[in-house]
Amino acid sequence: MTVNDRLKESERVKPKSQFDFFHDERVRSIFYQLLIAAIVGWTVWYLVTTTANNLEARGMKSGFNFLGVEAGFDTDFRLIDYTVGIGTYGDIFLIGILNTLYISVMAIIAMTFLGFIVGVLRLSSNWLVAKVALAYVEIFRNTPLLIQIIFWYTGIFSLLPKVRKSYDLSGGFETIFLNNRGFYMPWPVAGDGLWMTGIAVVIAIIAILIYRRWAHKRQDTTGQITPLFLPSAGLIILLPAAVFLITGSPLGWDTPRLEGFNFTGGAALPPSFLALFVALTIYHSAYMAETVRAGILSVNQGQHDAALAIGLRPGRVMKLVIIPQAMPAIVPPMISKWMDVVKNSSLAIAIGFPDLVAVFMSTSLNQAGHAIEIVGMTMAFYMFISLSISGLLNIYNKRVQLVER
Repeated sequence: MTVNDRLKESERVKPKSQFDFFHDERVRSIFYQLLIAAIVGWTVWYLVTTTANNLEARGMKSGFNFLGVEAGFDTDFRLIDYTVGIGTYGDIFLIGILNTLYISVMAIIAMTFLGFIVGVLRLSSNWLVAKVALAYVEIFRNTPLLIQIIFWYTGIFSLLPKVRKSYDLSGGFETIFLNNRGFYMPWPVAGDGLWMTGIAVVIAIIAILIYRRWAHKRQDTTGQITPLFLPSAGLIILLPAAVFLITGSPLGWDTPRLEGFNFTGGAALPPSFLALFVALTIYHSAYMAETVRAGILSVNQGQHDAALAIGLRPGRVMKLVIIPQAMPAIVPPMISKWMDVVKNSSLAIAIGFPDLVAVFMSTSLNQAGHAIEIVGMTMAFYMFISLSISGLLNIYNKRVQLVER
């Protein structure tokens, strides 16, 4: 019997595998997923319909039609135009979102910058500087955020001088004022042709990015360092300035002026905003400082010594060698810090700042009802912002991760 005959015979006597519906991988990979999706969908449908029926049985309002109903209250701080009796609860929702995003973005920028500074100072060779940075971290990190917010509001900004005795922060020019009613500053008023200056700024930024990319490529190829700061600063300043002057300086300033018992004109930030901004910045920068310190310590000491050995100054060693290698360790916990800033901004309700929770989930809920819809919309907003921050920083985190060869 030849080899081919033996193979054919073995194929004939080989038993056929039986098809098992519940254990077959091809079926199981699809069937069980569809089953779980169906169960989740049915659960959601059951909860929604049951809740709607219970609300209807008790005569409680449901649905999102209330967003088009006129709201009967105003806020002391808003970034869009709003008129009591004309604006709707939808406008209030938008005002709350913009106020929350405004304070959150400002606090995120400030706390990241301050956290990096304090984190680097924690590793200073100067004993006094290092201990002061340590005291800063330990004091503010171990004090509840709510207490810090109330302290800055009631103990600092509420005790500032009255309007007529305001601090002139402009050095005698009487354009920037600080008092117990808030912070007042000039506000730009755009004129015709200002858009051309904006285009010049965009062109300058694009040119700077191209120039920096060329300079880095040249350094990688030839080893020669091309100056970046002065050319970039000159381009971002001189080009828009030239266009601004050529177009006739189409920009005015609305400055605050004292009329009666308060300032009018310009832009104003209430004490609640200032207290919340300072508290969020200081509290989260203390955590950020420890994250930065841990990231820097994760870099091998040999990297620092090697950079000094080739003649780099300590400042450039930190900027060009240590920080870039520490970023993969800094970014993941920094994502949580940024999300915490957004979520903790909801504590503004304690001092009356009109964020989303204060004006929408509190005042609007008390007036319009619709508790489930309002609470659900508020939760959805914070979840969307948190997921957006996490997604964007994860993209950046992948770019700064070290690639092993």
